[in-house]
Amino acid sequence: MTAYLKTTVSGLLLLTISACTSSFYEIPIETPLQPKLDVSRFQRVLVAGFLAGGSDDVDANMETARLLRSQLRNESRLDVIDAEVLDLFAVAESEGVVPGEGTSENGDDLGLTGTQTSSSERDGTEEEALSEEELEAYEPIFANVGYWRQLGEEHQNPLIVTGTVYFTPHQMSGMVTREREIYDDFGRRRVIPMRAYRDREGFILSPKFIFIDGSTGVTLYTERHREEVLYDATQNTPPLSSYFELMDRLIPSFLGALADQNIRGSRIMLR
Repeated sequence: MTAYLKTTVSGLLLLTISACTSSFYEIPIETPLQPKLDVSRFQRVLVAGFLAGGSDDVDANMETARLLRSQLRNESRLDVIDAEVLDLFAVAESEGVVPGEGTSENGDDLGLTGTQTSSSERDGTEEEALSEEELEAYEPIFANVGYWRQLGEEHQNPLIVTGTVYFTPHQMSGMVTREREIYDDFGRRRVIPMRAYRDREGFILSPKFIFIDGSTGVTLYTERHREEVLYDATQNTPPLSSYFELMDRLIPSFLGALADQNIRGSRIMLR
């Protein structure tokens, strides 16, 4: 009798669990995110170019412009203008930008100090790449509303995307945790964490995206990022591969400034 009761109770428990399990189901959901910038009045977008510094192993100006244009063609409703990527250092010279100083009310009263290296002087020199501090000194060019308004008129008043990109090698040494497989005398496998001192090398990517109204030359929105990646010193990773790896992390945020996005997930529902 006792064995019969045990069997009956076990069967009831299994039926109860089965019934409870079948009463739940998972459904996919998408949560819409509004863009950070209202671009409804724009029909076109111009990725103009970037002030680039750091490593000269990657042409960060050209690569960033190409990558953003490609992403915008796939993910944005705006028509992407296919134009020559600007050399903003040359633009800064021609517009008379004084590194570290501001602009006049009309954006045209700017000058160039003799302490900064011109674009022609940078060509062919070993110290062509600029530091982050030197790069920031040229940022007054983005406040020159006269220049950006004129550029906008040449391209039917689009949304202009520009900014700075700093990409540089990075080194760090310290303790890292690795998993190690071991087997005992009976051949049983175990994975244990091991701490070891390692030299690691990688890159830092720090872009600043600036969105400018091409009809007025006024900055609408600015977004800054900073990402880094490290590898074992013995791992030979090309700089360009690291650049694209780091940009992949930033692209969703960049696109989120311009286009509606959906976050995909799932939810457990009760039947």
